Amino acid sequence: MSKYKVILFDLDGTLSDPKEGITKSVQYASDKMGSVEPDLDKLECFIGPPLQVSFTEYYHFNEQETQKAIQFYRERFKEKGMYENTLYPDTPWLLQSLQGQGFILAVATSKPTVFAEQILEYFQISNYFEMITGSNLDGTRSAKAEIIQYIIDNYPKYKLEEFIMIGERKHDLIGANKTGIDSIGVTYGYGSVEELNDEKPAYIADSLNQVNMILM
Repeated sequence: MSKYKVILFDLDGTLSDPKEGITKSVQYASDKMGSVEPDLDKLECFIGPPLQVSFTEYYHFNEQETQKAIQFYRERFKEKGMYENTLYPDTPWLLQSLQGQGFILAVATSKPTVFAEQILEYFQISNYFEMITGSNLDGTRSAKAEIIQYIIDNYPKYKLEEFIMIGERKHDLIGANKTGIDSIGVTYGYGSVEELNDEKPAYIADSLNQVNMILM
C-alpha cells in the first residue's frame, strides 16, 4: 500500500499540453511590447514557471515592463489561449484510478487559480480535485513552494511524508524540496531530464502510466 495520501499535480505540461495557448499569448504580449518573437518553439520556456520569472529572464524586462507584458498576455489568454490546450490522453484515466484508490488529489500550479479552475472545468476533470491552488492575480503566491505549502497547511492531519508533488519543470521539484515533501519529475512535458535530475526528485516517470505504478 502506498505511503502517500495527498497527491499534488502541476497543471501545464503535466496534466495537459498548453503549448499553443501559452506561446501564442506570450507572442501577442511581446508584440504589444515591441519585441516580436516569430518562433513559438522558443517560447516553450514560458510553460511551467511563473510569468513574472519568464518575462524577466527571456526578455530582460524590468518590473514595470513585466507587469505590463503580463496584462497583455492575459488579454489573449482569457479570450482564447486557455482553450488552446490539449488534455493528455491518459490524464482522466489516471485521475479516476487514483481517486478510486482513495488518494486525495490537488492541483498546485503557478497559473492564477481562477484560470486553472476554468481550464479544469473545460476539460471536465475538476471533480477529481479536492483543492485547486494557484497564484493570485496580483502576482502574490506565485512561487511553487508557497502554493505547495498552502495546500499542505489545509491538511494538518497528514504528515509531510504522506504528500507528493508531480511536475515537469524544476520549479515543481524545487517547491517540493523546500516544503519537505517527495516529488515525481515527469519527462513527457517541457522540462529536460537533466533539469529534473538536478533537483533530485524521489522518482522520474516517463508516462502517466508510470506515475500510477509508482503510486500504487
